[in-house]
Amino acid sequence: MTIASLLEPVTGKPGPARLDHAQDWMQGRTLYGGASALVAYTMATRAFPDLPPLRAGQIGFVAPIGEDIELSAQIVRQGRNVTQVRSEIASEGKTALTAFWLFANGRETNARRETDRPENWPGPPADNAVAMKGEGPSFIQNNFEIRFGQAKHEDHGATIRRWARLTEEHQLDPVGKLILMGDVMPPGAMRIMERRGPISSINWSFNVLDPETRSKDGWYLAENASQHADEGYSSERLRMWDSNGRQVLDGLQCVAVFG
Repeated sequence: MTIASLLEPVTGKPGPARLDHAQDWMQGRTLYGGASALVAYTMATRAFPDLPPLRAGQIGFVAPIGEDIELSAQIVRQGRNVTQVRSEIASEGKTALTAFWLFANGRETNARRETDRPENWPGPPADNAVAMKGEGPSFIQNNFEIRFGQAKHEDHGATIRRWARLTEEHQLDPVGKLILMGDVMPPGAMRIMERRGPISSINWSFNVLDPETRSKDGWYLAENASQHADEGYSSERLRMWDSNGRQVLDGLQCVAVFG
């Protein structure tokens, strides 16, 4: 099911909405994090259609999100170049997701530094084997194509890296596509768990490095790496690169590790 069908009820007007196609994007009992963040982003951009490009987002995954929700959005501050917007998703009268967006026009460059290419570049997607075929949540099987982004049989510590793209060319702006895809990888902590158990994203903060990114054939290299894991939580760094090795998204996430 196309992402447009999921986003159709998001009109930009505050109040109740029903996500009739939420089941196509569910991860357990809640809407997949990237899809729920995209709903909140879409609410912000449809409520205020003249916003400049998105530069950063801070998202709190508070409670499960299903079909019946309430949406809201407000401009917190609007300056000459920067506009800050808060949008929220409520379920059963309580906050289920809260998002704070930073939209900003470009300025005259006064500092320039290219991001580093990832170590051990895996080569193009076509050179890497298909991953997660018939495995993982149904929303991945139905909506994403995944290929390995690191040597399959080597020890990669607490890092998971995969090529990913949407199986359909959804009509999304470049930033919307990054938001939808940015949380698709499982946390790197899964590689070092001592026993099987559930995991849950608690928050996600990211900077958009290229709001106009259009990677070849829709492929992006996504990486989740645990920086520290203990006492049931993992601090993860989330990054994405385009097919030319240019980093386009840089983020952090706190993940609850149960079991």
